[in-house]
Amino acid sequence: MERREDGRDWAYRVDPYGFERPDDFDYASYEAFFSRYLVVLTRRAIKWSKLLKGNKSIQKSLKVKRYIRKGIPNEHRALIWMIVSGAQTNMEQNPGYYHRLLEGEKNDKLIEAIKTDMNRTFPDNVKFRKTADPCLQHTLYNVLVAYGHHNKAVGYCQGMNFIAGYLILITKNEEESFWLLDALIGRILPDYYSPAMLGLKTDQEVLGELVKMKVPAVAELMERHGVMWTLVVSRWFICLFIDILPVETVLRIWDCLFYEGSKIIFRVALTLIKQHQAFILEATNFPDICDKFKQITKGAFVTECHSFMQKIFTDPGSLSMATINKLRETCREKLLSQG
Repeated sequence: MERREDGRDWAYRVDPYGFERPDDFDYASYEAFFSRYLVVLTRRAIKWSKLLKGNKSIQKSLKVKRYIRKGIPNEHRALIWMIVSGAQTNMEQNPGYYHRLLEGEKNDKLIEAIKTDMNRTFPDNVKFRKTADPCLQHTLYNVLVAYGHHNKAVGYCQGMNFIAGYLILITKNEEESFWLLDALIGRILPDYYSPAMLGLKTDQEVLGELVKMKVPAVAELMERHGVMWTLVVSRWFICLFIDILPVETVLRIWDCLFYEGSKIIFRVALTLIKQHQAFILEATNFPDICDKFKQITKGAFVTECHSFMQKIFTDPGSLSMATINKLRETCREKLLSQG
């Protein structure tokens, strides 16, 4: 096994999902966190095994919602995501559909756009390298090509490659990844990836309105310096926190996203802003604000995924889907009137 000068072997520098750890990775802090988290994971795994009792099905309930908020063990993650998102039902109702999409006629422009992004998808992940065996680039290509032909209104848009890549890493199954991508893009995230990206633009404005209500000092700072929300949070929405927050934290967020829907994105965003309000308010100019928003997605607060997830359900206070939908309506109308 290859060793570096610091004595850390290669396997240690790659996380369980295949991502290479950066040179400045804080191993000591991470190990301290993970030894604590391992206790939680073990406890949760026992509870989930009792809940599932070897079954491949689960009914939505308050108990299941509570369990999901506390994290789905990795060995059950793909199954639970499939069930609670409705992807499992869709897959079962459409046998052979995924493979027919791959065998059908192809749109050359779509193929070209997807091929262009292949090498740009997770260059820091050893499983997506051309030298990997099996190379997940082939799986990713198939999922994106099938989805682009399934949902012609969306086709392919940057950001989808990262989301599909994460789904493949968790499910280790091409067809399941396709149906989960469909659940996210077709149902859970309203109109994020269509050519006009109206849903995405709307939700960024909705976040701005929520910040006005819940963290007014930050909203006022943004307004004073003319910083548009899209500049600091667009990747939070497009990539669903991939490459922004640590992998383990992103997966915990997605556990809830598949069950509770898009309001989870607002809970995460509001928690990051609220928790770091004093730090953000130190900013004195436009670039400074943008830099602060990059900083708040790093460090112990976001690495400690279990306590972070508890915070997203307490820090922002009440946040109903009715409130979000009302704000979506007014923000969408405003955007459409601006042309």
